[in-house]
Amino acid sequence: RNRNEEDKYEKIIANEIDHISIAKEKEAVLRLSKGLDVLPNCDLSVWLRDCKDEVIYPIAGHNTGYIPTWLKGSLIRNGPGCLSVGDSKFAHLFDASAVLHRFSIETGKITYQRRFLRTNTFIKNQIAQRIVVTEFGTRAVPDPCKTIFQKFGAFFQTEDVSDNCMISVYPFRDELFTFGELPIIYRIDPETLETMYSVNESKYVNIVHHTSHPHVMEDGTVYNLGLSIGPTGPKYSIVHFPHTKREGSTTDDVFKEAKIIAKIGTRWPLHPGYMHTFGVTTNYFLIVEQPLCVSVPEKMLQKFNDKPLSSMLKWYKSHPTMIYVVSRSNGKVTNTFQAEAFFFLHIINQYEDSDHIVIDICVYKDPTMIDCMLIEALKDAKANPHYATMFRGRPFRYVLPLKSTKTEENQVTLPDVKAKAYWTSDGHIYVIPELLCDLGCETPRINYPLHLGVKYRYFYAISSDVDLESPGTLIKVDTETKTKKTWTEKGTFPSEPIFVPSPEQKDEDDGVVLSTLLWSSEPNKVALVILDARSFTEISRTEFITQGPVPKCLHGWFTSTYS
Repeated sequence: RNRNEEDKYEKIIANEIDHISIAKEKEAVLRLSKGLDVLPNCDLSVWLRDCKDEVIYPIAGHNTGYIPTWLKGSLIRNGPGCLSVGDSKFAHLFDASAVLHRFSIETGKITYQRRFLRTNTFIKNQIAQRIVVTEFGTRAVPDPCKTIFQKFGAFFQTEDVSDNCMISVYPFRDELFTFGELPIIYRIDPETLETMYSVNESKYVNIVHHTSHPHVMEDGTVYNLGLSIGPTGPKYSIVHFPHTKREGSTTDDVFKEAKIIAKIGTRWPLHPGYMHTFGVTTNYFLIVEQPLCVSVPEKMLQKFNDKPLSSMLKWYKSHPTMIYVVSRSNGKVTNTFQAEAFFFLHIINQYEDSDHIVIDICVYKDPTMIDCMLIEALKDAKANPHYATMFRGRPFRYVLPLKSTKTEENQVTLPDVKAKAYWTSDGHIYVIPELLCDLGCETPRINYPLHLGVKYRYFYAISSDVDLESPGTLIKVDTETKTKKTWTEKGTFPSEPIFVPSPEQKDEDDGVVLSTLLWSSEPNKVALVILDARSFTEISRTEFITQGPVPKCLHGWFTSTYS
């Protein structure tokens, strides 16, 4: 593209975020010059709680409010919680050992449990009483006969790398598994939280990495996006796990029918993109290739210098983000789009609409937010006037025209949409997003059972703006009116809001939102808060006092027992 095109198209995200951040940073610098806390309302120490105590047996809590009679089941949550082993301390929050939480809801009563996820890495560290397994570390001896890509794949062998599945929880048929980003997942008992066994997906399909956010379809079929390594280079691979009857088996044969149904070449063979999630609609998969990449050369050097994964991530800010539309029927790329460079972890939702695909994403202008999760960065945040800017993102909507004419006009023809798409001089379609909400939104959730991959209106999220007056804010966004509702309570920090539909729902937001709650002043206290999804007001909470501090978690899954 020529310079005029770059000036016209490439600054939408950066301009929106910088517009807010410049003024906020000035305020923060002024506060720091006066010896004041730059984040007076945000207590990031909730992320620094080092959990050493399990709650093996369910404990009862104190309930106020009304729990709907139809709300029955378990909310299982996962996240980093054990920040040290012996005298060794983890340097990054996402290296901390996984801790699982369970809130069981039955006949109007709620109980709480907490267990460590006993992975091979966790056990090795505990036996040695120090950190003996580093993230993505390897001791394999390279085979000189292999191509550079095959050597790269060998370095992902799982014997000597961390299998710490501390990100998410998803079901495969009737079983629950914890996820990280290597293809090793752990089955857990949904009632006791005991760790049952691990499954190495790479023994069933050729992948060395997968996202921690697979998609569970209405019929129980599971799709995930993985990275495959072959002689010709890395490929983004869609893996299909069909929903077939288990016939009572308790082995890991649930994965025997897994297969790769689509493979797409990476933009740069030596620098495949970092993938945390992907999209699925009725007819398409969506792969969003941000210019944050895992460097193959750096990965190969890691065998010798033992650097952490962060040293292998490379950000190419002058290159666009690529969006690939892949047919679910034949696995081929049907359309490719370019967008301003951005970093993201989570896609809100995506759907088809009149020869367009709409995809909503929680966007950052660059990946510096990863550094916000360094333990030292969290400790020093209150004296860092740039910390809030590093963490500032916004939810944006992209509209991808599947059919277009090579004219200079906007190719998006949907009504009441501000997002745009233009042909560039070098023959690509460049998409320009529209803002969905003027607050940072993270860990977004929707009415997943009914609206995954189809047209929707509402999503629920936590604010990622740490410099708000109330940084612990839950948000409900109306994507049609671009309005929001919020819920907050001073001194508390909620978790990812999970929507549970009413069994007799008539509207998209007919149900409740579940969120766990931590207190900055009471580290041993945790609550499950229930909001009416439509009004976004609290209808119930159950508070628990536990043995030892309660760590903050990342993602969860609700399994209903209502019939």
